[in-house]
Amino acid sequence: MDFATSMIIAASGMRAQSDRMRVIAQNIANANSTAAAPGAEPYRRKIATVTSEFDRELGATVVKPAMPQPDMTEFRKQYDPGNPAADKTGYVKLPNVNSLVEIMDMREAQRSYEADLTVMDATKSMLARTVDLLRR
Repeated sequence: MDFATSMIIAASGMRAQSDRMRVIAQNIANANSTAAAPGAEPYRRKIATVTSEFDRELGATVVKPAMPQPDMTEFRKQYDPGNPAADKTGYVKLPNVNSLVEIMDMREAQRSYEADLTVMDATKSMLARTVDLLRR
């Protein structure tokens, strides 16, 4: 595998993890939002997805961000009869977002991003050393 190919593969991973972090940030931002109308559904957690495909030109498999999928787990319910979003029984539906899970997912995405960045830095360093050797 040549230097350019390894950098393109690492860059595709960085794009995928960046997109994943954006989706996670969106989930965290909406973790405590309520529905606009009584009995309506609040924000539904999204799950970032990626696809892999073989790039014939590179001769390698790269990953690409795909459309986030909705998490179909049940919404949380909280008894709050005074809330304008409460249903007839006094319960308010809250998003199915668990902030702790989102923070752990964010940390994992960050570490994966950093790993891809390390690959790019190592490749860049090897390329610079190769150029130095060729100059001598």
